[in-house]
Amino acid sequence: MKGVNFIMLLINSLKYNLTRSLLLCFAFIISHNFSAQNKLTKPNLWDNFITDMGDGFNGIGYAYTRPLKWKGMQFMNVGVISLSTLGIYAIDEDISRNFIKNKENVPDFLLKYGWYAGSPQINYGFIGSIYLSGLLSGNNKLRRTGILLLSSATATGFLQQLTKSSTGRARPDAELGKNHFRPFGGSSAYRSFPSGHAVLTFTTAHAIAKQFNSWWLKVPIYTLGIIPGLSRIYEGAHWMSDVVLSWSISYFVVEAIDKYLNSKHDLNNNNLKNKTSMNLIFSKNTLGMLIAF
Repeated sequence: MKGVNFIMLLINSLKYNLTRSLLLCFAFIISHNFSAQNKLTKPNLWDNFITDMGDGFNGIGYAYTRPLKWKGMQFMNVGVISLSTLGIYAIDEDISRNFIKNKENVPDFLLKYGWYAGSPQINYGFIGSIYLSGLLSGNNKLRRTGILLLSSATATGFLQQLTKSSTGRARPDAELGKNHFRPFGGSSAYRSFPSGHAVLTFTTAHAIAKQFNSWWLKVPIYTLGIIPGLSRIYEGAHWMSDVVLSWSISYFVVEAIDKYLNSKHDLNNNNLKNKTSMNLIFSKNTLGMLIAF
């Protein structure tokens, strides 16, 4: 009897182990086939991400080296901006004094918007969400816009940090005057030029506005982009010449990177140079807006 029980126990054990082994093998086969099928049907997001980051990095390098290839018209533009900035520099103290004196007349929500919109954490969170939306949804237009935003913000952000430290211009609220500079001074009081808030927000605004043909959309976008720079003048954190030159830096960097992406970045052979369009529809029974993105 004991021998029969032992044999039955052995058989049951073999059946259990065999069943478990078969189930494991079946699960392995199913998971392997599912993974293989995913590779064939789902876009390779990782490869796209690596390609995009490479294009963005190369775009930054292109923007930094672009001045080496400037010709007559580019130097003329730089000359006009330089003369304009010098003209503003001459009256910086008067402008700053008037702005600070009238700060109480500015709605508080505009000052708060100016501060938060130009904060790197919020700015990168916003533009990062645009890129990820394009990457995950497969929207190549949105994805390319995200690459332009991220690379432009990184290029201008690094440049403004380096310039802030190397120039060491005193802020208006330091009450040392517009001509006081302490290169590599270290203190926040000597980090007036350029304005980080103005650089980041105008970079974002210009990169987004370039995607639209209609000035009905461009004007409010640019307005949102210049408010932070102006708010910093009201706060006594920057001079007007700081802000104007910051906007110029943003403009040239975005233009350079956009040119690079137009020549190198062609996602899925789509015509990425087509601008987003907006049309207002007016008829007897219809009033609306059509946006093509």
